[in-house]
Amino acid sequence: MKEKQNITYILRCSDGTLYTGWTNHLDKRVKDHNAGRGARYTRGRGPVELAYQEKHDTKQEAMQREAQIKKMTRKEKEKLIEAYQKEKRN
Repeated sequence: MKEKQNITYILRCSDGTLYTGWTNHLDKRVKDHNAGRGARYTRGRGPVELAYQEKHDTKQEAMQREAQIKKMTRKEKEKLIEAYQKEKRN
């Protein structure tokens, strides 16, 4: 069995909006969002696509980072996503 990881993530919804959350089972969580079982915000905005993720040592760190990202402007979030996507390609 896979070791649980604490991950902060950003989803891009089909309407172009962004949703930020945290989980310890990323694949399952994204599937839940796409099946309408995720957050209320993402219901009706699917399909969603994983745009960004970062791993943390503890649940508390992941939740704190989620709160920080939620306070960012859309432009700041897009920069974060762009840097992540660029690094992922390299």
